[in-house]
Amino acid sequence: MDLESIPGVGEKTARALSELDDPERALRTGDVAAIATAPGISQGRAARIARGAIRLEHDDPGGFLATDRAREVYREVLSLLEARTVTDYAAQRLETIYPSPRRSRIEEVQAFAGDALEREPDPAVLDALEGVEPLREPGDVRVRERCLATTDAERYSEAREAIPELSVEVVEDAQGLAELARGYSTVIALDESFAGVTLEGDVQVRPDALENPAEVVPERPLAFFARNRDRLQAAIEVHRTAGLEAPCDLEALEDGLSRLTEDGTVAGDAELDRLTTAIDDLDAAAGAAESVANDHLREAIREQDVTIEGSDLLSLVERGAGVDSLLSRELADEYARAVAAARDHLVDALDLEQGESEIARRAFSDEPAFPVERDEDVVSRLREELTAAKERRAGRLKRELAADLAGQREGARRLVRDALELDVELAIARFADDFTCAMPAFVEPADIEDGTDEAVGFAIEGGRSPLLDEPLERIDPVDYEVSGVALLSGVNSGGKTSTLDLVASVVILAHMGLPVPADGVRLRRFEDLHYHAKTQGTLDAGAFESTVREFADLAQGGEGSLVLVDELESITEPGASAKIIAGILEALSENGATAVFVSHLADEIREMAEFDVTVDGIEAVGLVDGELEVNRSPVKDHLARSTPELIVEKLADEARAEEIAANGGAPDGGEGDPEPVFYDRLLEKFE
Repeated sequence: MDLESIPGVGEKTARALSELDDPERALRTGDVAAIATAPGISQGRAARIARGAIRLEHDDPGGFLATDRAREVYREVLSLLEARTVTDYAAQRLETIYPSPRRSRIEEVQAFAGDALEREPDPAVLDALEGVEPLREPGDVRVRERCLATTDAERYSEAREAIPELSVEVVEDAQGLAELARGYSTVIALDESFAGVTLEGDVQVRPDALENPAEVVPERPLAFFARNRDRLQAAIEVHRTAGLEAPCDLEALEDGLSRLTEDGTVAGDAELDRLTTAIDDLDAAAGAAESVANDHLREAIREQDVTIEGSDLLSLVERGAGVDSLLSRELADEYARAVAAARDHLVDALDLEQGESEIARRAFSDEPAFPVERDEDVVSRLREELTAAKERRAGRLKRELAADLAGQREGARRLVRDALELDVELAIARFADDFTCAMPAFVEPADIEDGTDEAVGFAIEGGRSPLLDEPLERIDPVDYEVSGVALLSGVNSGGKTSTLDLVASVVILAHMGLPVPADGVRLRRFEDLHYHAKTQGTLDAGAFESTVREFADLAQGGEGSLVLVDELESITEPGASAKIIAGILEALSENGATAVFVSHLADEIREMAEFDVTVDGIEAVGLVDGELEVNRSPVKDHLARSTPELIVEKLADEARAEEIAANGGAPDGGEGDPEPVFYDRLLEKFE
């Protein structure tokens, strides 16, 4: 795929996308999370780029939603789907599903939606999805106690590019390598020429290090798993709860994650914990050991009677001797016991092993002194020894754990990706359940030509508009079928606009490849949808001209279009409106478009049109307690009565009933019908 050929992708964005592991897969599948990991691309922009890539793949020209109202309906139905997602990813992923006229794209999404409808929206699965998020790449991982070394400048450049986590040093010879070993816990020599050289410290000769970076820097894979530990654990729970087929060994991955801390170090190793604790507690333990020795000596001095003869005192003073000499002569044994107690305390407090304890014991001198003080040089040496042991242990454990997890990385990616895609599927399943949806059936031209199906614009059975702010059980189902162009008449507040919204919603969802809110739907594949909402008030001359121009363009190329118009007569005077609408309908009919025009001028338009315009009606069957009682499904080839006619008819019936009651139960004294009254005369005008 040529990245720069994607709509909205320039040279800079194409370079960013090319840095993805598999940009073509991410773009073809609409993997918003993966696309958003490209430098400088947000999730919102990732969704737009994915839509552009999908359009390119299916040769989709775009522009299916040709009017503002059509786009509004799309956003409304999309928001209903997004409201049923758990993760932000799923909401963004749904943004890549848009209405398309292309059969290949519709069928692609239909296959996905068909699988989605098999899902059961289990509350436990939805709860588990709460913790799933797209995986994050770790930031710059830097390892400071380890370095690479080489004598070759070209090798130096290769090493910096292959393993940026480590410092790379240039040395001239083994002596330079030895100097590096004094400053780093581990030095990895890249040159074969260093093989067999014996040096102090941890110096490894690894000519193949650049080909196996995970072995040299296990922090690299571990940082990925550490940063995403919670997300991976949540994805594991989703797979188990939902019974999904896992792309990796869940128990092995879970075991590896349990041995990893949030900062990328290995957890659960007793020896590593011992060394870490010893380093952390070293200063405090050395101080406590001093206190043990000094407390012991103070107590011994308090209990000891020391007699110094004058000649001895004079000798001590002349020699400049102090308390150390006195301790050596009078309290040598007590001092030895005090130092032994200090040494034991330090070894026990830090839980030191044989070699470590030998160093620790040298922290307190055998030479008597008071107060007893630790030798800071020895304590520093002990810290270095413990730290080196810790790093060696941690390094080995990291390499072992990295080896265990390295092969799970791609499986882990798929694990999270599948969990996030499940959220998308469940959103579709929940939408379909909430609105009792069914998959629509498209009538293809070839099916009509060979007689296996009949021509139809759209045929909706038991449709319920998802845009109505009413509980589903309170929405009357609507049946409506149109082939060609039709006028839709009906009483005010009878549901004409709601019917247009229903048709628009069904057509948009069907062309998205998704289930539609109806018991059944058959429709053709439309090239675009033009939905014109009711205008507020008469348009000025400029706006009127613009509107007429728009319909002129549509009438010239309207084949394959669906046109929904709500009371276009409001754009100008009623007489002129009827003529204009009649002309528009004639042009649309000639061009093979499908259209529904809601109008209160249906009778006048029909008379002015030069072809037999179908007029359907949403019929009000009466008034009950001042409220219209309406049959919401349009009646084919029927001009619905207006609200004023119903009201006049109701008044006429009431007047007739009153007259009959006034005449003792018989009209006009018992002979004939009651005389026509005012209301009857008005009713005659509607005939």
